[in-house]
Amino acid sequence: MLLFIILLLILSDTKKQSLRGSIMINKNHQASNCNDCNCKTQIFKNLGSIELDLINNSRFQVDYKAGEIIFKQGTPSPYFVCITSGLAKIYIEGYGKNLILALVKPVDYIFGPGIYVDNRHYYSASAVEDCTACLVDASVFKKLIRENPDFAEDFLKRVSLQSIFNFEQIVSLTQKQMPGRIADVIFYLSEKIYCKNPFELSISRQDLADLSGMSKESAIRILKEFKEEGILTVAGNKMEILNIKQLRQISETG
Repeated sequence: MLLFIILLLILSDTKKQSLRGSIMINKNHQASNCNDCNCKTQIFKNLGSIELDLINNSRFQVDYKAGEIIFKQGTPSPYFVCITSGLAKIYIEGYGKNLILALVKPVDYIFGPGIYVDNRHYYSASAVEDCTACLVDASVFKKLIRENPDFAEDFLKRVSLQSIFNFEQIVSLTQKQMPGRIADVIFYLSEKIYCKNPFELSISRQDLADLSGMSKESAIRILKEFKEEGILTVAGNKMEILNIKQLRQISETG
């Protein structure tokens, strides 16, 4: 009987650990103090040392392997997530297909609209590369927004920029043909994510398709056509735009 009770306790504890996941594992694996951190996102630069201490005391540092889920659409959203290394993606899970809303690189944050509505995630996030994130208690973040107008203004600016990008994405997905959509994605990767040309792709061909709202097969076919026309070269994961003017024209005309 005693052995049976012990086994139940072990199983119960194992279940709790699996539910808490890597957040609990990293509870004591804190990064350097937020006051000294070089990985602060721009909006945190409007915070004083006392406010940064408040964040530091309410955060976890979590390491994710490529492909791991950071959070899932429909689940509670108790944290403000700041990506401090690596690359992540945020995406809407549809009926059998995903639509990538954006790629998130250091130092940027993920903070969905549900936090002010019903405390749920309205999209999923996962690691594209091995990455590290700081998870800050959302109630602390909202407190700082209420009390620090400069912090709040920078946060609203970031939300506005994301909205503008999503509006442009809607136009691309609904009004452009597939070559124009792929051209938009290539410029997004070159100019906004990797910030160079040529660049090494860390996203998959499926991710490329999910960014442009098409099937993987269609995305690969269009890349092949661009390559045959001398617009770009693709060798494994390395991509280089050879004819920026022509690719820009395809992007603009759709």
